[in-house]
This record gives sequence, structure tokens and C-alpha cells, in this order.
Amino acid sequence: MKFHDYIWDLGGTLLDNYEISTQAFCDTLTEFGVSSDHDQVYAMLKVSTDAAIAKFIPNQPNFLVCYKDREAKALATPILFEGAKEILAKIVAEGGRNFMISHRNHLVLDILKKADVAQYFTEVVTSESGFARKPNPESMLYLKNKYKMTKAVAIGDRDIDNQAAQAAGLEALLFDGKKSLLETVV
Repeated sequence: MKFHDYIWDLGGTLLDNYEISTQAFCDTLTEFGVSSDHDQVYAMLKVSTDAAIAKFIPNQPNFLVCYKDREAKALATPILFEGAKEILAKIVAEGGRNFMISHRNHLVLDILKKADVAQYFTEVVTSESGFARKPNPESMLYLKNKYKMTKAVAIGDRDIDNQAAQAAGLEALLFDGKKSLLETVV
């Protein structure tokens, strides 16, 4: 393999969650008496949860808690992108290391366990780790320095993933979900 260390994003990269998240967001909007367009919500969630809230329901402080609760229940059975488990296993089998940086809280660890891929990660950085959100490279620099990475790539699905990787001096790979991860990363 070209790299030794692989820093993964979760949602939209390993976890095929945008449809589930969109449905949970739309259902929560309905609960709060707000109508929405599925495709517009999907597009805004690809930017960020904060951007979607700002657009659709900016003045409802309880919305985020209700949405995240509904989303967590919907993600009880996580769906990985095609080739995700296989590429993670291949990296480890060939002596490489996998890392995760997620904007989600500690529940990301439960998602990885339920998806049967937690064992492939050396370290998982969550929102509770205290680092600034991507595109700030702080979390990537933490991993790069702690593990003395010299041949590393960050894999994500959004421009903020690429921006963080480049700012940290890492190679970047943007995953669009059109090919399997095994084809994309190998």
C-alpha cells in the first residue's frame, strides 16, 4: 500500500449515513412544526449539521438534542459503504494503521463496534477530545505528531476534510461514494 497511516472521516466516508441523517432531520423538523424539502436538507447536512440548523430552524435551541437522539436511534444499525470493512482489514493486515477523526461524540465508538470495525482503529478522536472542528488541522496534527506519521493520508467526503489534511501536511483523498472504498483507496 502507498501509505502506512490512514486517517478516516466517519459520516459520508466509511458510514453511509447521509440518508439516515436526512430522514431523522426531516422527521425532527416535522415534530417541531417545520416543513422541509428532503434534497435541500441532504445538501445542507453535507455542509454540516450547524449549517442545516441555521437554514431550517435557527431559533430552536432544543432541536439539536431531539435530532441527535432520533439520528442515534436510526444509526443503531450502521450501514458502511461498500468495501469499508475490507479496506480497513487490509490496511491492518499489511501492517498499516487506521485512525478516525469524527465531529460526533463518544457514540462514534458504539457505531464502530456495531459496524464490527472498531478493532481496526489505533485511535479514534471524537468531539469530546477537545480539538477544533475541521477544517482546522488541530486533530490531524495531534495524530501526526503522536504517532510520528511520515506516510499518511486523510480520507473524507467534504472539502473541510481535504483542507484539514493539507493544512496538517498530509496527503488527502476525497471519497465520493461512486466506487467502493476498496477500489478508491487501494
